Amino acid sequence: MTRLTDEQFYALAAQRILILDGAMGTMIQRHKLEEEDYRGKEFADWHCDIKGNNDLLSITQPNIIYDIHCQYLAAGADIIETNSFNATTIAMADYDMEAQSRDINVAAAKLARKAADEFTAKTPDKPRFVAGVLGPTNRTASISPDVNDPGKRNVTFDQLVEAYTESCEALIEGGSDIILIETIFDTLNAKAAAFAVETVFEAQGFRLPVMISGTVTDASGRTLSGQTAEAFYYSLRHIKPVSFGLNCALGPDLLRQYVDEIASVSECLVSAHPNAGLPNEFGEYDMEGPEMAEHIKEWAGSGLVNIVGGCCGSTPEHIQDLVNAVAGVAPRAVPAFEPKMRLSGLEPFVH
Repeated sequence: MTRLTDEQFYALAAQRILILDGAMGTMIQRHKLEEEDYRGKEFADWHCDIKGNNDLLSITQPNIIYDIHCQYLAAGADIIETNSFNATTIAMADYDMEAQSRDINVAAAKLARKAADEFTAKTPDKPRFVAGVLGPTNRTASISPDVNDPGKRNVTFDQLVEAYTESCEALIEGGSDIILIETIFDTLNAKAAAFAVETVFEAQGFRLPVMISGTVTDASGRTLSGQTAEAFYYSLRHIKPVSFGLNCALGPDLLRQYVDEIASVSECLVSAHPNAGLPNEFGEYDMEGPEMAEHIKEWAGSGLVNIVGGCCGSTPEHIQDLVNAVAGVAPRAVPAFEPKMRLSGLEPFVH
């Protein structure tokens, strides 16, 4: 199997602004699935409620997930994200499904791989790629869950590494081209994910491009663990990802200054996939595609981004508008790329 390298990724990104897909959860909500839909035949007798376990749908409702991937690809996405945002053993504990974590990640990657390959076959001049998603988990290694006990933690660094290692291995097994560590609100969680990813690469004898995307919690521009966007970048730049950026939490209007902050210091590609505005009183997102695209077009024209997409509230319609907005706009200039040091004796391609 030929694997995507950092060098190839940079070469593609030098040609034009690349398009990431939009929200998976928003699209799943359109189907108004009930408990029995989530269970499917595979988990019909599961001992607790599992409605809301969107990652499990890669197993119980694969056609829905595959169709969502295809909609984003048809809209013009170059990179689609696996439906594995909460698929670590740590997050799956909410449903007593830690033992299913690996299978969910493999299934999610295979569905995205199938869709990407089918669209690449239709347009060989526009290859499509799968980003295996490692989400932040629902626990934080840096902050106490108990205001009365600042030293308390509900997860350790080693537990995070173990969970991320299993997910990463499974995402690669399923056919991911890229590993995307995203929506990071705690830098220590991100470091655990990055350590796990590098450990997996070393053990398997090859590496894939790594994308990192953090999230600022509000208009303060800081992550939940207290870092500014710039500080967050400097805390993880040693990993040498192919891209570094921000997603979620804010719409493009409020996120711009923090993307600019990263673009001013980043030695790699800059990515951004903001929400479709802020949620209204019903928890829904009101920013339509044309308005979102207008913001992203300004970002692109200002030389801030190399990869753009959408997060919460975004749909294939939003992505199509983004495609049109950045068409023909030059990507952000990136400092001279220096390939990562390869593990001794490895070739750029592994078959």
